[in-house]
Amino acid sequence: MTDLTLLAADGAVSTVALEPAPEHRKPAGPLRSRVAYAAAHVIPKPFGDNTPGQPADIDWDATLAFRHHVWSWGLGVADAMDTAQRNMGLDAAATRELIARSAAEARSAGGAVVVGVNTDHVDDATLSLDQVIDAYKEQLHFTEDAGAGVVLMASRHLARVATSAADYERVYGEVLAAASTPVILHWLGEAFDPELRGYFGAADWPAASDTLLRIIENSAGRVTGVKMSLLKAESEIAVRRRLPASARMFTGDDFNYVGLIEGDDEGYSDALLGAFAALAPSASAAIQALDAGETARYERILGPTEELSRQIFTAPTFYYKTGVAFLSWLNGHQQAFSMIGGMHSARSLPSLSEIVRLANASGALERPELAAARWNGLLAQNGITA
Repeated sequence: MTDLTLLAADGAVSTVALEPAPEHRKPAGPLRSRVAYAAAHVIPKPFGDNTPGQPADIDWDATLAFRHHVWSWGLGVADAMDTAQRNMGLDAAATRELIARSAAEARSAGGAVVVGVNTDHVDDATLSLDQVIDAYKEQLHFTEDAGAGVVLMASRHLARVATSAADYERVYGEVLAAASTPVILHWLGEAFDPELRGYFGAADWPAASDTLLRIIENSAGRVTGVKMSLLKAESEIAVRRRLPASARMFTGDDFNYVGLIEGDDEGYSDALLGAFAALAPSASAAIQALDAGETARYERILGPTEELSRQIFTAPTFYYKTGVAFLSWLNGHQQAFSMIGGMHSARSLPSLSEIVRLANASGALERPELAAARWNGLLAQNGITA
């Protein structure tokens, strides 16, 4: 069996035995006990000019094949979200094309898809509240026309111009009134995007959650769920317990998802996670265990992946996309370890080495021999051998 070479932060080299691939099986039918979406990344052309500041040059065949991989495990795809490098390399034209292609592919495959709706196609740094509403509506209508479900994402424009909770209530109220189908709201914390600090009108989550809940209560049933990405399990549980029966909680907590999805006597969270893009087979197998009422097996499968996810999402958290793309490459879903905007350089080799170690230990390497060859080869290109 091949060994994996590991690289410590001080440059020390060691080796660890390569573990076999877990024997997860794809589900025979839909997953039942939880609704789960993997927030998918985009794959660039290896030869494209995807340097910083250039328009995204996407390998559409590989990008859509990755979505089929997610669907094949019974998970839904959350597309054009922050995992797809919204505001970090995915330009407006590429975003529109991704939404249209992903929605069409979902129809052909019978897969579930929701996509991000934002205001980021507008170049102006500052917009009035009315302009924020109009920008949201433009993307909303485009997405609905494409046939995809909607995740109403947090807007940097709104965060800049809003001066009170009432401003958020006004904007969301008008946008939701224009929606033809129920939507998922996304509360993205400042760890993922520092420009969103104080979203929903308050820097502390209890006050902000009051605003969020008022928006849902006043939406006339147009909110079907909330994706919370604050990386604070206590905040998600507190909001989850206050949601109306018509709205699901979708955990976006890539640090604490195992317990949040399992839940407690008062409820559980469904999932809409960037981590699940890197862990689709494990996520599916774990939810299949819940479907069978086997909580201990769920914990055995998914529990070890949480340390891996914490490494992928380590600070600066917004560079987590690099870890998702890196595992996609290790697992053979893309030809090269490259990202739009040159973002594959956002994590150091020792940081990637820790991802390799934890992926190997937690059963996240789908094709271990390929992963070892690619990783050891990358190290060798940088002059590092065991």
